[in-house]
Amino acid sequence: MDIALDKVTEIILRLRAVEVKEGATDPDSGSNPTDDGSIDILVGGTDDATEQEIRSMVAGLNEDERADLGALLYIGRGDYEAAEWRTAVDFAKEREAAGDTVMRELLGMPDGASLLEEGLDALGIPMDTPEAP
Repeated sequence: MDIALDKVTEIILRLRAVEVKEGATDPDSGSNPTDDGSIDILVGGTDDATEQEIRSMVAGLNEDERADLGALLYIGRGDYEAAEWRTAVDFAKEREAAGDTVMRELLGMPDGASLLEEGLDALGIPMDTPEAP
């Protein structure tokens, strides 16, 4: 893989943070977050910093790294087998060239983090989870 495992892990962790959020249930609430138990942190919105961080991270990847990320997604989704890695990478490059970006796919599906992790697992690569302090 051309993409570093720690980059994939960071994207997975941030995707998980976005995926647990739900749409606004009370958009006109004027209440105090402390009174609400600060549950608004689990509500997604257009100003979601975590999603912007993901977009920035993926945009900062070079072409080969983005293709690897796409290939992991396709293998995790079952479109390709681990033995078809090169084919999956080539397909990801074709999709990118056609304007169907891996970022759009990752943020457009509810389980992108799990699929990336399944892709790593299929390749026999354990996810590099950060150690708790």
